[in-house]
Amino acid sequence: MNAADDFAIVPPFTIRESAEQRVPFVFNSPHSGSHYPERFLALARLDGVEIRRSEDCYVDELFGAAPPLGAPLLAANFPRAYLDVNREPWELDPRMFTEPVPPFANIRSARVAGGLGTVPKLVGEGLDIYACRLPLAEAVGRIEAVYKPYHDALKHLLTRTHARFGYAVLVDCHSMPASIRIGDGGVRPDFIIGDRFGVSANRALTEAAIASLASMGYAVAHNKPYAGGFITEHYGRPARGLHALQIEINRGLYMNERTLERTAGFHALAEDLTRFMSELMAMPDHNFLDDPLDRRLAAE
Repeated sequence: MNAADDFAIVPPFTIRESAEQRVPFVFNSPHSGSHYPERFLALARLDGVEIRRSEDCYVDELFGAAPPLGAPLLAANFPRAYLDVNREPWELDPRMFTEPVPPFANIRSARVAGGLGTVPKLVGEGLDIYACRLPLAEAVGRIEAVYKPYHDALKHLLTRTHARFGYAVLVDCHSMPASIRIGDGGVRPDFIIGDRFGVSANRALTEAAIASLASMGYAVAHNKPYAGGFITEHYGRPARGLHALQIEINRGLYMNERTLERTAGFHALAEDLTRFMSELMAMPDHNFLDDPLDRRLAAE
């Protein structure tokens, strides 16, 4: 068996959309997948609960109103512990494999050093996933059979959206541990909006996202400690009419991190996120098409 066989029954990802796309938005949930192939579990040394510590549980459900509102939602079914599509395609730790990695692989990134490359070495709490080294073919198979088709699908959605509306907005949806604190006072953010420090999205979009959530009473941080990963960086090109935001949700708002069960706050948060999406979608087109910074970048 190989990586393609891991998803012979359950597809590696799902695109949920209404009959007609009505808004220039695409939502993406790359880390909420919860289908753990038996072959993968056999390779792992962790139990069924430990291996889920990196999972953005239920994030695709929290943004489940996107398709009825007229925007497609791309959601991974594969788990982040198996493959992380929010990384470069060949961001690999050579210490994980029995053979040398390809010479073009990025082996020196901070993410690889932290055990969180394209094929992760660790789950979120620093636990080793594997008891021994893997054949390099394992990584290559996952990249070819899952990573590349996932990004092909995301690129297609954004290209189609841009062609239809003249611009496209990608909202990359994630969750973060409740233990995250920022600033000298150790403030716990409910949300973190990342735009790669202004590089991946129009300022008006970022400001609108922060204002929408803050108006509902949430504590919202900007870019710290999460400014956006590979997806936000790779697809966010405001000067070309492609905007990308990353949103991180505090898991303490909606789930028990120990048992991984939804809490009583889940449905209220989902309703607030529906309002959040509606408010972003209601932004006038000129906020995306007439930004002085974007014009300057396009001219350079």
